[in-house]
Amino acid sequence: MLMFDPVYFMFVGPALLLALWAQARVQSAYGRWSQALASSGLTGAELARQLLARAGVGQVRVEAVGGQLTDHYDPRDKVVRLSAPVYNGRSLAALGIAAHEIGHVLQDAEGYTWLGVRNAIIPVTRFGSQLAIPLFILGLILQVASLQNLGILLFLFAVIFQLVTLPVEFNASSRAIALLEGGGYITRQEVGPVREVLNAAALTYVAALVMAVMQLLYLLSMRQRD
Repeated sequence: MLMFDPVYFMFVGPALLLALWAQARVQSAYGRWSQALASSGLTGAELARQLLARAGVGQVRVEAVGGQLTDHYDPRDKVVRLSAPVYNGRSLAALGIAAHEIGHVLQDAEGYTWLGVRNAIIPVTRFGSQLAIPLFILGLILQVASLQNLGILLFLFAVIFQLVTLPVEFNASSRAIALLEGGGYITRQEVGPVREVLNAAALTYVAALVMAVMQLLYLLSMRQRD
C-alpha cells in the first residue's frame, strides 16, 4: 500500500539513493583493499586472537562464518564471527574488519554505554519492526487512530536503534585503528587504506539511520493527512 504512494518516494527516494551509494562505497573499498596484503602477514583470525589475548579477554572465541561482510560480534555467546575472506585473509581489509569486531568485544568488556543501550532495545526493535507498518496500515484502513499511533511508536524504536548504532560503530572503528597502530600491526602507510574500509562501512549505518528517519516522517505525514 505505502509503496504505491508517490509521496512515499518523495520521502524515501533520496534515502534509498544514499543507501545505494553507501553500499557501492563499501564494495569498492573492500574490493580494493582486500587485494592488498598487510605487512604483518597475519590473517584476520590470527590478529583477532592476538588482540583478545593482549586485552586479557580470553573467554571470547573467534569462529568462521559463511558469506561476505557478515562479520559480527555476538555478545550473548561471546564469540567473534568472521567471514571466510576475513578469517583466512591477510589483507588490509581483513585486518581492519577483524580489529573492528574486537573493538566491539572491548566495548562489551568495558560496559560501553551505547552498546548496552543498543543491546537492551534489540528485542523491542525486532518486535516493532515486524508489527509497526502492518499496525499502521490496519489503523488507516479501520480509521483507528490508536492503531496508527501504536505503529508509529513501534517504528520509533527502529529509528532509536539506528541512532544508537552510530556511536557504537564509530567507536569500534576508532578502537580498531588504535589497536592496529598501537600494536604495530599496520604501518603508517597502511592506516589510510584501513580507515577507508572502516569509514565506508560506517557510512552504511548513516544511510540506514537516514532511511529510518525518512520512513518515520512519512508515517507521520500520513497520520496528519488521514
